[in-house]
Amino acid sequence: MSSSPWGRVDETGTVYVRTADGEKVVGSWQAGSPEEALAYFERKYEGLVVEIGLLEKRVRTTDLSAKDAMAAIGHLREQVDAHHAVGDLDALRARLDKLVETVEKRREERRAQRARQLEEARKAKEALVAEAEELARSDQWRAAGERLRALVETWKGLPRLDRKSDDELWHRFSHARSAFSKRRKAHFAQLDAQREQARRIKERLVAEAESLSDSTDWGPTAARYRELMAEWKAAGRAQREHEEELWSRFRGAQDVFFAARGAVFAERDAEQAENLKLKEELAEEAEKLLPITDLKAARAAFRAINERWETIGHVPRDARARVEGRMHAVERALQEAEEAEWRRTNPEVRARAEGLTGQLRAAVDKLTAQIEQARAQGNTAKAEKLEQELQGRQALLDQALKGLQELGG
Repeated sequence: MSSSPWGRVDETGTVYVRTADGEKVVGSWQAGSPEEALAYFERKYEGLVVEIGLLEKRVRTTDLSAKDAMAAIGHLREQVDAHHAVGDLDALRARLDKLVETVEKRREERRAQRARQLEEARKAKEALVAEAEELARSDQWRAAGERLRALVETWKGLPRLDRKSDDELWHRFSHARSAFSKRRKAHFAQLDAQREQARRIKERLVAEAESLSDSTDWGPTAARYRELMAEWKAAGRAQREHEEELWSRFRGAQDVFFAARGAVFAERDAEQAENLKLKEELAEEAEKLLPITDLKAARAAFRAINERWETIGHVPRDARARVEGRMHAVERALQEAEEAEWRRTNPEVRARAEGLTGQLRAAVDKLTAQIEQARAQGNTAKAEKLEQELQGRQALLDQALKGLQELGG
């Protein structure tokens, strides 16, 4: 018979292990000495110790699932409970019980983590849906389309929720994308129709512009080109492949016309600049007639200057009023001199002026006599009234005398 702290072998070769519940039969050993029997079953115990240690390490350091861990624990527990090893089996059971607690704790932690991840995923997907529904109303077709595609990729990277919640959110997300695509398709269909209409309008405008390019009716044609340009802008853009070609033709036709007009106007401007120089010289010559001292000679000289003026063509529009104003000023001075001469030499005018002067002088003399008589009679009020009337008649007489003097009287 042989024994150890954890087991013994009886005289029949039966091997026992000591547990808290008493001795348990491990097995029968007939192949050798009792010491060899104990050593063999102790090695089996050490094997269990190693396996439990490895499982503890896997649970502690790897992402071994709770299901697999519990299966492994169950397998080891069956071996321990089979009592086919000699050693502290109760200690192994305690380690397995503690490992079960660890696995359960990790299971709860993973379940809580999973719940948090799902809640975060739910919030993330709800945010994606809200943004997608907002984008579905956008008219920023390119930016919104690119953002929706990015949202799809983000969605794919998120965990799935429970089937019902995930399907509901995906339905809203998909519906928002479809609504945006439908609106965008309708928009571009309408845009294509507008661009096709613009193409037809611009082809008509190009045809008219090209027909006008060789016109020499400068004013009306330039005005029509301005109208055509306004119509071009109002028509909107045609398709890109047509827009550039049509614009090139339209602009080319205008360039031909305005280049020809520019050449003509440049020649005209040079001629008008020379005309302005000549007219300024004549205006300066006319201004030398002022002030007028010899009306007859001045009139003849101005007539000769004006005849030369009329033979000169147009001057630049912005200088016309200035240079013609100088000639008109001299012409007005001649007219005023002629009117003064006429008044001075007209016998009827002189006779009327002399008659008026005589009447006013007689009235003044009469009023003077009446004033002296009233004062002599002591009638001061009448004298003052007559003096006021005398002042008015005297002013008229002074004015009449001045006019008579201007007539050479």
